[in-house]
Amino acid sequence: MVVKVNNLVKRYGDLIALDHFNLEVREGEVFGLLGPNGSGKTTAINCILSLLKYDKGSVEVFGKPMQPDSYEAKRNIGIVMQNVAVFNELTVKENISYFCGLYVNDKQRCKGLVEEAIQFVGLEHYTKFYPKKLSGGLLRRLNIACGIAHKPKLIILDEPTVAVDPQSRNSILEGILRLNSEGATVIYTSHYMEEVEQICSRIAIMDKGKVIAAGTTNELKGMIKTGEKITAELLRSDAGVLGGLRQLPFVISAEVAGTQLVVKSEHGKNNLAAVLDYLNTHHIAYGRIFCELPTLNDVFLEITGKELRD
Repeated sequence: MVVKVNNLVKRYGDLIALDHFNLEVREGEVFGLLGPNGSGKTTAINCILSLLKYDKGSVEVFGKPMQPDSYEAKRNIGIVMQNVAVFNELTVKENISYFCGLYVNDKQRCKGLVEEAIQFVGLEHYTKFYPKKLSGGLLRRLNIACGIAHKPKLIILDEPTVAVDPQSRNSILEGILRLNSEGATVIYTSHYMEEVEQICSRIAIMDKGKVIAAGTTNELKGMIKTGEKITAELLRSDAGVLGGLRQLPFVISAEVAGTQLVVKSEHGKNNLAAVLDYLNTHHIAYGRIFCELPTLNDVFLEITGKELRD
C-alpha cells in the first residue's frame, strides 16, 4: 500500500475538516479524490504529506508512518498543487532545475532529469521564457514539470487542469497516464468528472470530511439507483406527457425542458422499449431518442446531493 490513512480527524476550532477520514491508495493506481468545495480534499492531502498536524488517526506512506521529518519518503513524492508555485525571476529551465535540485544532489543526474522533464511536458521551445510570458496552459505544464522532474514514486496532483485550454488539458492527462505507465502512483483531484472517468482506476468521493463512497467507476455507478437516462426530442413541447410516465414502475424522474424529454430510470433491460411504447401509445410525436448510462456526475450528485462545481 502506497498510502494508508486511518480514522484521521482534523479540527479548526469547532469546524471538523476531516471526520474519521480513511483512504487506501495501492501501488500503480491513478486514484481519483473527488468532493465539493469544502469537503476536505486539500486538508486531507496536507495531512498525508505531514504539512498539517491532525488531532487523531494515522498516516502511512510507503508502508511507514509519515512524519514532518520523513525525508526519505518525501524525496519520493511529487506535488503539483492547484495554485501555480514557480519563481517569476527564473526561466522555465531554471525553475525546473531548482525544484529538481531540492531532491537530487548529483548535478549531472539532475541535468539529465531536467531535460527529460522539459521534453515530457513539451516545453522545449520555451526553456528561456520567464513564467509571466507563458500562457495559462504552458504555465500549468511548467508547474507539473517542477513537481515531477525528480521521478517520484508518488505524485499528488490537485486540480492541475484548472483554467487551461483543451489542447493543454489533453497533453496534461496524457502525461499523467504516461507517468503512471512508467511506475508512478498518482493521486488526482479534479472538478472535471470526464477527466477522472478517463484516467482514474479507482475513485473516492468525499463529503463533510469523510469518504462516503469508493470503487472503480463501474462499481460507483452500481451503487446508485439511476440505471440509465433516456432522452427524447419531442416534435412539440408537451408537459402533459409527464403524468403517465412518472407512474411507470421503473421511472425515477421525468422532466420536459422545451421540447426535450429526459427520463431517469432504474436498472433494467427493457426501459427504453417501455418509454417508446408509452410515447407511441399516447401519440406523442418525437424525433431522435437515445439512452445513456449514468455518468460519474450522476453518481456524485445522487450520493452527495450536490453539484461538484458548487
